[in-house]
Amino acid sequence: MSTSPQRSAVPPAAYPDAKGRFGTFGGRYVPETLVAALDRLQQGVERHLHSADFQAEFRQELATWVGRPTALTRAGTLSRRWGAEVWLKREDLAHTGAHKINNAIGQTLLAKRLGAKRIIAETGAGQHGVASAAAAARLGMPCVVYMGAIDVERQAPNVGRMKLMGATVVPVTSGDQTLRAAIDEALRDWVSDPNGTYYSLGSAVGPHPYPYLVRELQSVIGQEARAQMLERAGGLPDVAVACVGGGSNAIGLFHPFLADDGVRLLGIEAGGRGPGLGDNAASLTFGTPGVLQGSYTLILQDAFGQVRETHSVSAGLDYSGVGPEHAYLHTSGRVTYESATDEEALDALTECAECEGILPAIETAHAFAGARRFARAHPGARILIGCSGRGDKDMPILQRTVLAERS
Repeated sequence: MSTSPQRSAVPPAAYPDAKGRFGTFGGRYVPETLVAALDRLQQGVERHLHSADFQAEFRQELATWVGRPTALTRAGTLSRRWGAEVWLKREDLAHTGAHKINNAIGQTLLAKRLGAKRIIAETGAGQHGVASAAAAARLGMPCVVYMGAIDVERQAPNVGRMKLMGATVVPVTSGDQTLRAAIDEALRDWVSDPNGTYYSLGSAVGPHPYPYLVRELQSVIGQEARAQMLERAGGLPDVAVACVGGGSNAIGLFHPFLADDGVRLLGIEAGGRGPGLGDNAASLTFGTPGVLQGSYTLILQDAFGQVRETHSVSAGLDYSGVGPEHAYLHTSGRVTYESATDEEALDALTECAECEGILPAIETAHAFAGARRFARAHPGARILIGCSGRGDKDMPILQRTVLAERS
């Protein structure tokens, strides 16, 4: 068990470098029309993000509006079933139901300081869209959310929530009609008005400084979890587990633990139907280096370098790439990445719901599947699971899958 923290002398947390690189990954690969906007954003991040007044306002919103700190829950029944000590970091209890709100309110506060007049965002599962709509409403700004047409259909409850909070939801019918297409469309919008519009990117992906900015805003998850584990569990976890799509909740949980040599870090990707190209969304497991939406990272592409469509029962993990810091942590060996299939994730979801009275998001259920696998291989381990979001948004999918099989 990890009872006394042992910190690395030179943690990999020092990345990115001045060019936005995490090792060989990251950087900027964007059209000339976006360079000035990204330069302006980077200058704003450097000026405001860690200033005392910005941090005071950000922390105040987290405490009084988001509902932080979120709880650390011991999962007693799962602990007994798995033969492990299982703890859950409950981002599902944050306002709007997922970790996305940490990043959304932080970026919207930054947008106000940069003089933006409107917020645009992309979304897959809808949680970042809901969070962006909520943050924009909170701060009195109009919001437009781009969402793949397929995701609009399978995440209808979240579409309704965005509209109720005053956002305009734009279904994207081009490309794969999922998250990748939504990001493309949001970038096109931003190019048309880079000064008056602020693009609130929802995951730790894209051109520099977005992967760094999102990581810094989401690191509150791991900061809280680390302190809570020391206080509640009497020591650090043996392993911290999180689901990985673009990677924002995972990097938020992992980052404060990177220098803790005794804590393993385990990311679980969407294994979908299996290992075939187009059957999963596991970029770290099956991907190769390439450029996707402004960043050099690991992506799912064919032998000719064409980015391939993906599959996952989870809209939030259904992405052809991954954040560059995750690609770096994978190649450096500091974090282990595995995948869980649709079937494994849905089985883990129902087990958690029945055993703990907690309905996790399907994205989160991938982390539960990976944690269960780890527990079987490491009896008695102390396991921390990032419970990235709640699953009420997934009821239409669960009606067609898990509940249909029981009727």
